[in-house]
Amino acid sequence: QVLLVESGGGLVEPGGSLRLSCVASGLIFSDYEMSWYRQVPGADRELVAFMSRYGGTVTYADSVLGRFTMSRVNAANTVNLQMNSLKTEDTAKYYCRATHFLRNEDVYWGQGTQVTVSS
Repeated sequence: QVLLVESGGGLVEPGGSLRLSCVASGLIFSDYEMSWYRQVPGADRELVAFMSRYGGTVTYADSVLGRFTMSRVNAANTVNLQMNSLKTEDTAKYYCRATHFLRNEDVYWGQGTQVTVSS
């Protein structure tokens, strides 16, 4: 059984930082490209950041470029999202997603972690 478990969300003031983590189990982690998405009620999930299997390719949404940094540690089956200079518009539920590098239909999602940016 594949599980993705996010952690690290919480309440932070504007300008603050949070570090999200996603730990995967039940899969060969290095076979999966990893992404972070976020979603607010009533809206579609938005891609925040993407990282290839060994970290050679990393892309970010324009809205977080320069403020968020994605990383992964394959030996620990973990992907992280360091979020700095947080804004109120970053408030959302954040999800990690694993996509097999060959089988695009082989996709797994975590349960999400809430990030609230408010003074």
